[in-house]
Amino acid sequence: MPILLVVGLIVVAIAASIYLLRKAEDNPLAARIDEFAAREEIVSIEEIELSMPITERILVPAIRRASEFVVRFTPQKTLEQTTRMLELAGNPGNMSPAQFSLVRGITAIGFVFLAVLLTRNSDATTGRRLLYGLVAAIGGFMLPLMFLRSMIDRRKAEIVKKLPDALDLMTICVDAGLTFNAAMQKVDEKWDDVLAAEFGRVIYEMQLGKSRRQALKDMVGRMEVPDVTSFIAAILQADQLGVGIGKVLRIQSEQMRIKRRQRAEEKAQQAPVKMIFPMVFLIFPSIFIVLLGPAAFTVIRTNPLGS
Repeated sequence: MPILLVVGLIVVAIAASIYLLRKAEDNPLAARIDEFAAREEIVSIEEIELSMPITERILVPAIRRASEFVVRFTPQKTLEQTTRMLELAGNPGNMSPAQFSLVRGITAIGFVFLAVLLTRNSDATTGRRLLYGLVAAIGGFMLPLMFLRSMIDRRKAEIVKKLPDALDLMTICVDAGLTFNAAMQKVDEKWDDVLAAEFGRVIYEMQLGKSRRQALKDMVGRMEVPDVTSFIAAILQADQLGVGIGKVLRIQSEQMRIKRRQRAEEKAQQAPVKMIFPMVFLIFPSIFIVLLGPAAFTVIRTNPLGS
């Protein structure tokens, strides 16, 4: 029960830190000043601060200073890599690099407390307990990064899976007389997945004034999926050379379906190899016990040991 309590406290601490850090970025004091200004009330800054909740008066500034400390002592290259990984993961929870670094720190501290809790009644020496704490801190610090990389892999796999269907829909739309931009917008309207959201973001960026070429290149950078890269390269080349978009979409759709079928065949061929270890260590022993168990008992009854 104490272990579950510590794990729950770690999760609550991470969620509370992210919430308070976002409140810190929103500057609650300025929002409260604007609120009193809208009411046309004359109050002092001290009264405004005292009217704020204790979380915004004490915890939010503390979290803000902690995030500033993390950003100040984190190498710029690490912050850029974290930003890049968050972007490839689809920016889960609209996290900033400071928030993610803070989550890693809280997880590391929580794992250290968990290790202390598990070893408090053991006969381990002080040096061994310090070693356990160090391993727990490293594991807790690396766990959010591993989870983020897993999210990136899942997002890429979902994009690869959805791309052929999206190209089919875009081909139908272009053949029906719509433009390429309208076809992307149709994908965004009809579906609710990662690829459709990226097409919708391209349309939104184009409405803000960005060129289609640059918006599509930025979409490729946010995904880093080879299939999407080749598809966008073909679209940009066709746009530059004046080739019909419908023909290019039809060819790309057929190629993506061939690639998806080849990946499925490759996974099917890998299945027997992956099934060897479960069969040898899990399935075969159970079968031997079921088949040979009754025979073994019969042999033992008819020929007792020592007779």
